[in-house]
Formats: sequence, C-alpha cells, structure tokens
Amino acid sequence: MFPGAGTKRGLTSRPVSVDDEQGSDMKRILAFAVLVYVGVAAANAAAQDNSQSGTNQSAPAADKAAAPATQSKRLTIEVTGGEKNVAVPNASVYLKYQEGRILRKDKKYALNVKTNHEGSAHIPDVPLGKALIQIVADGWKSYGQYYEIVDAGATIKIHLDRPPKWY
Repeated sequence: MFPGAGTKRGLTSRPVSVDDEQGSDMKRILAFAVLVYVGVAAANAAAQDNSQSGTNQSAPAADKAAAPATQSKRLTIEVTGGEKNVAVPNASVYLKYQEGRILRKDKKYALNVKTNHEGSAHIPDVPLGKALIQIVADGWKSYGQYYEIVDAGATIKIHLDRPPKWY
C-alpha cells in the first residue's frame, strides 16, 4: 500500500490509471450493444411468430404445393462420336467452374456425371458463366473446351473422334 493512502479523503486503496477509465467505458458500450442485439433478435422472433400464426393459413399449404411443380433447369450434354454420330454411353462428363469471391480466392467446383445409353448427361442447378466441360470415354479421344453458359436449360452437343492408330 502507498504511504498515507488511508489518511486523506478521496484516496482509494488501489492505484487508478487512465486505462481503467477507458475500460469501464468500453464495458458500458459492449453491454449496450449486447442489449440492443438481444432486443432486435426478440423483436424479429416475435414478428416471425406473428407472420406464421397470421390470418391466412392457406398460404403455406399453397407454397408447399407449388414447390414440386417448379423444376430447376438442368444442362443437357449430348455426346456423339465417329463418322456415324453414334451415341457414346458411359462417358465421364466433368464440369469445372469457379465461384468468384471478393475478399478471398475464387472457390473451384468440379462436377462429374456419366452419360446414359443415349449418350446424354444431365447436370442439375448449373451455374451461369464460364465453365470447362471435359469428356473422357474408353475408345475415344478426350475432349475439353470452355463454354459460356447463359441458359441453365441449354443443350450442348459434343462430337468425339476416334484416336489415331499407333503403328
């Protein structure tokens, strides 16, 4: 303890610094911010409860019935090959694209599907923009090209060639 700390009026038993005063202000601001956040969250929860238990009870049922009727568009890729344009079954179709970000690196995605016996592959919920489409099939030359996808329900026709003979 400091000498004479308890003898004069207005002196405390512990030393006080300028940082202690700023710390108490920060505590008050933080407590106020938490209080505001809790108040806004409670108001949103109450508003959501009121909207769900509102007067129109048939609206959620109509939304549930309309959801299956609206199908998402899907990209169709038709793979043919050779001089006779025969369908290439069981070919691997790779779709690679990037999702742009502002603060971090672009996130890369890759989808892999196989063609059916008719030589077509369907990719649901395809993103719009630039995408790399690669085709790999046994007995055919590999194929890869960038496409600009502007319509999610589009059909892309790809023709494969036979590989050259090795002597």
